[in-house]
Amino acid sequence: MEKQKVYRAGFYILGLLILAMGLTLNTKAGLGVSPIISVSYSISTIFHLNFGDMTLVLYSVFVVAEIFLHSIRERQRSSHQAEALVHARKNDRKLIRLMDILQIPLSLVFTRFLNVFGSLLPEFSKGTKGIQDLPLRLLVLILAIIFTGVGASMSLSMRIVPNPGDGIVQAIADCIHKNVGFTKNCFDLFNITVTILLGLVLAGRLVGVGIGTVLAVIGVGRIIALFQHLAGEKIVALSGVEV
Repeated sequence: MEKQKVYRAGFYILGLLILAMGLTLNTKAGLGVSPIISVSYSISTIFHLNFGDMTLVLYSVFVVAEIFLHSIRERQRSSHQAEALVHARKNDRKLIRLMDILQIPLSLVFTRFLNVFGSLLPEFSKGTKGIQDLPLRLLVLILAIIFTGVGASMSLSMRIVPNPGDGIVQAIADCIHKNVGFTKNCFDLFNITVTILLGLVLAGRLVGVGIGTVLAVIGVGRIIALFQHLAGEKIVALSGVEV
């Protein structure tokens, strides 16, 4: 049992590190970033602010939105349930609220990972030689997508505290009674739209949106599915997570 807890914590932390590496590589390729970080990336680029700090602000907004959406969801349930069942669900509500609140310290740690990787990795888009450096930037982008998918899959599989980017999608899906895949696509489109508007209005150009954004939308989900198929059951078994 203790060994399983160690595995679970290890896989969770490793997943977050890999995810942070993937998101950071995504910003370094200069071909457009993942939709989930596109808003914070565009704001940090336009106003010359720290990317990790802006992502922390964005994630904090996500957490507040999650708490609000979960409150709406609970009111919807309470209005359709008997009083005894409502009282029985109090512990579930407390656990959900705790998971929401714990995303704040998680966001603080995770965004520090972004800053560390951001300071260590070079800017592949700066000082490039046009089309000659495009293969290198595409390789960095592909690595970013792979790392993002593997990291997201590994950390989510451990079922501890979700990343706010995933938590907000789940909260919206629960509230509007739609599947997570559909909600994720809509939320990505929303983030891309906001990022495009921010770039055009504040900078007069697109910032953070490009071919990399499109490839991230398509590729990350495929990598998650592939990783789950190849290694998902093994790491879940090692960590003792109940499916």
